[in-house]
Formats: sequence, structure tokens, C-alpha cells
Amino acid sequence: MSSTDSGYSATDIITYIGVPLAVLGVLPILYNTVATLAALSKIKRMLRHGRLTALTRSDIVNRVIEVELPRYAVTPCDRFAETELYWQPSRQRSSIPGGSWTTFNWQTRAIGAKTQRVEYADQLRQPQVEVAFDELVAYLLDLGAVPDAHGWKLLRSTGLWTPTGCSLMKSPDGYHEALTIASLDDSDGHLSLKANWSSDWTTRDFSSLPPYWIRLPPPLVSELAEANVVIDAAEGPSASPDETQVDDVEKGSKEKEQSLSRQQSLDSVQKQAGKIKGSTIVCQISIDGLISAMSQEAGALFSSANLENLYIEPLRIRSGKSDGVWFASVATAYGTTSQTILWNYKIPDEILNFARRDTVPCGILVLLGVVDESQTPEWATNYDTQWEAAELFFRRSADQRAAMMAEARMPLPQRENAARERMQREMNQRLQDMRDRSRLENQRREARTSEALQSPKWDTKLVAEHNLRWLRERKERATGFYIGVDTSLPLRDVVGMLLHRMVLDGQFASSIFKMLDLWKAWADNGGMRRSDLQALQEDQEIFAFASLLVALVRDTVTAHEGTLSLDLQECLRMWKTVRLG
Repeated sequence: MSSTDSGYSATDIITYIGVPLAVLGVLPILYNTVATLAALSKIKRMLRHGRLTALTRSDIVNRVIEVELPRYAVTPCDRFAETELYWQPSRQRSSIPGGSWTTFNWQTRAIGAKTQRVEYADQLRQPQVEVAFDELVAYLLDLGAVPDAHGWKLLRSTGLWTPTGCSLMKSPDGYHEALTIASLDDSDGHLSLKANWSSDWTTRDFSSLPPYWIRLPPPLVSELAEANVVIDAAEGPSASPDETQVDDVEKGSKEKEQSLSRQQSLDSVQKQAGKIKGSTIVCQISIDGLISAMSQEAGALFSSANLENLYIEPLRIRSGKSDGVWFASVATAYGTTSQTILWNYKIPDEILNFARRDTVPCGILVLLGVVDESQTPEWATNYDTQWEAAELFFRRSADQRAAMMAEARMPLPQRENAARERMQREMNQRLQDMRDRSRLENQRREARTSEALQSPKWDTKLVAEHNLRWLRERKERATGFYIGVDTSLPLRDVVGMLLHRMVLDGQFASSIFKMLDLWKAWADNGGMRRSDLQALQEDQEIFAFASLLVALVRDTVTAHEGTLSLDLQECLRMWKTVRLG
């Protein structure tokens, strides 16, 4: 039967069947177009809300949206110059997954771009940023975050296989997570982290001492030294009337004004130097040793306005010189206590081993007058000099009596000659006895020195205790450094004052470093020699100060296996740079 017979023409068939089929074929394309445009609009809205600059491209046929976002390397804001940004969380936080780093304000630097192909807006991920792990942890600690001991232990033992969501840092109250392990989707082999913070969690401010910094107290100055300073300041600008008249006549008023100006300038410099000597010094210690040192007035807040940079070039670590290594090691020991969680500089093993060894013979301290011989083990040969002197006296007296009795039996002329010969002989004997006694004393002194060099060695802590007591007993010091005779300052406080003076007095610091090098040299080369003893006798006070520094390094609270401090330090050494997002 033909279409004509059925009543439907070919046009009707195309109209009622072909057109709907064509429309149905176009509907997926239309749906993809609408869905792609809607997703693109949502993505752009998310980017605008997060204030992100990105390049977007869409393929409406294949329903694919390409988003190219920049990747950044970030560092915390400057603590002194950008105070508000440093302590306050960011006001523009990104809601896109991977953008938790926008919780804080950062100094950013573009290091590349990442292109994503997504179909839905929920699939968009913000590229993670690269940040130094130690700077991130120090920043959170400075804000008041508390490390999670379990999380750091797990991270150290399992590495990149640490479960996602494991907490590393918590809020000060311990109820919220501030830093957690994130997924490895965008880490490229780096450790991936996620941050969270609230302004209510910040428990510290700019007046607090940041991590990696130490505060050195100013040394006490003796009353005699203060009086000398006052007298010098009072007598410095003074001049007699005659000298003033001569100056007015010979040099004129112009030169007098210049001289007065120079004197005022000198007085100003002296006052400034005295002001710094009485101020607290804060030092920043990094993995490379001392970075900066600044003076801070007593009671002033820890801010850039109240700090003054100091010259520290001689105290920096330099190749071929150990001065910077000694200072950084002692400063690290001073700043490391049982409550210290994070420190930066690692004291070299050779210095730690030297500080823990017994290197100073106890007999040497006796020769230096630091320790009484009764306080040491028996090490020297004892001589009964009184008995020897008495025996010699009795022998000479017997010889004299025998000679005088023989003279008494002689005739008078012979008696006088014999008496003169006897007196001459006795004089020669006395001179010879004096020479013999002096030679014997020198021999015994040399033997005592040799025995002192071979005497039992004491550890540095015991040596420092005796030296500290010896320093306290000395009320007058040529150096003007005063430890505290009336008040018993602990070893740690004394070392802090020593470090304070070493920062300001390069000559004093250099003399201590030379003594430490000398000490370590004889410890490494089999023991002390006579030349070393002579050096100690010439600079005994410097040796006493050096022993205090070494004792503090020895007593440094070292982190033991399984503790939070060691786990944290090992993790920071394993991952220098991490991804935060």
C-alpha cells in the first residue's frame, strides 16, 4: 500500500517523525552548553570571591572547562614591618579546596602555573603553595599553636604514608586542629599539609620573643667601675680658667667652638655606648649560626621601634675560623631548656664530645689557686721540708760545735786563724746550702708541675663550679666585669651576661674564643702541656669564663629518643619544603 492510500505524505512523515528526532539529537548539545556555561559561571564566581586571577577556557561540546591558576611560593610576613598582617588571619579566605593557605597573610612569589580540566565546579582545586617547613612551624608557634606529640611521632616514623587528617599542631586550648596532613593529590612528592586558624586562638603578640631568638641580660657593673665612669664623665669636659684664656687667645673662638662640638659628640657617643651596655640584647640564631643581634631597652616592647641593630660580623660563622661556631653553640645551649620545643642550630658533635670529656687535671686548678689541694685526690709527692731544714740545722750546728771545741785546744795564734777559716767555711756552706735549697725547690716545683699535668682529670661542670666560686671571691677585676659577689647567680645567668658582653666587646670575645680553641686543642692532642699551663696562668680569668661556657654546653638538655623535640627536629630536617593547601 502506498503512502497516498494511507493518507500520509512524505512531508508529513518528515514533519511528525524527522523533526522530533532531530530535536532530540540536539538536546544533549544544548544541555552540555547550558551545564558548561553554568559551571563556568560558578567557577568564575568562586574565583572572584577568593580574589584569584585565572585563565578559563570552556569546550561546550565536550563539556570541559580548563582553569589555569598560578602556583606560589610563600613566606610569613615580616614580624616587625608588617605587624598587623603577621598577627591577624586573612580577611579573604578562599573556599576552594586546596586554598587553606589563604587563612594567613603571606609574602607571595609566583613560581609557575597549574592547568586543570574539570567538568563541574566542585572539581576545582586551588594549587597548593610551597613554604619552608621550619618557617611555617615557627610562625604557628609564634601565634600560640601547640605541637601534637603523637602526630609528629607518627610523621617521623611513617613519612608520606601518614594518614590524612593526622594533626601536627593544635590550637592553644587543644580542642582544634591548626595544622594537619592533607591528601597527596597536588603534592608532587612533597609533604602535603592543611592549615586552619582563628583570630581567637592567637595568644601571643609582638612583645613576645619569637622562636629561634634568645634574650641576653646585661652584665652587672661593680660600684667601683660605675664611680670611675661618673668621675671620667664629670672631669672630661672641664678645663682650668687659665687654659681657657690661652685657648681664646691662641686659637680663637672658632676653634674653641669646634673643640666643644667634638667633645659633645664624644660625650654623646659615650652615653650611647653606656646605654647599650645596660640594655638587653636579643639574638636570632639560625641553622647558619648568629643572624642578627639587637639591643632592647629595659621594659621596652619587642618591636622594631625599640630595637637597634648591633655589629656582629666577628661572631658569624666563617670558614677557617671557629669563633662563630663557638658563639652559636653556647647561645644555643643558653636558649635550650627543658621547655624549649624548637631550636635551629645544631651544636657540632665535636664540641659536644669535647664538653662532655674530662680534660682539666685537678692539679692544675691547685697550681692556679682555684682549688685547695685537700679537695683533690692525692696526686703530688709530699715533702717534709721542715724536717729537712731541721736536720740540716742540727748537722751544721754539730759541725760548728766540733770546730769550736777543736779551736779551744789550740794556742792563741792558731786559734784566731782557725776561727777565721771556720767563719769563712761556714759562710761558704750557707751560700752553698742556699743554692742547694733553691735548686731543690726548682726541681720539686718542676716535678710538681709534671705531676699536676698527669693528675686525675675533672669534668667541665666541676671545673666551672670551682671557677665560678673563684670569680665570686675576686671583688676587684681589671676587666670591670662583675658577676655578683653578694648574690649567688646561677651558672646559666652568668653565661647569659658573658654572651651579652661578647656581643658588644669583640676583643673580650676573641680572647675567650682563643682560650676555647687552646683548651680543645690540648683535649684532642692527648692532654695539657706546660705551654698550655703558662697560657692559663697569663689569662686565668678568661679561662674561668671559658669554663662556664663549656659547662653550659655540657649541661644542655639534649632531646632523647621518642621525645617531641627530637621528632619535630627530625621532621624539619627531612622535609625542607612542604606543600600547604
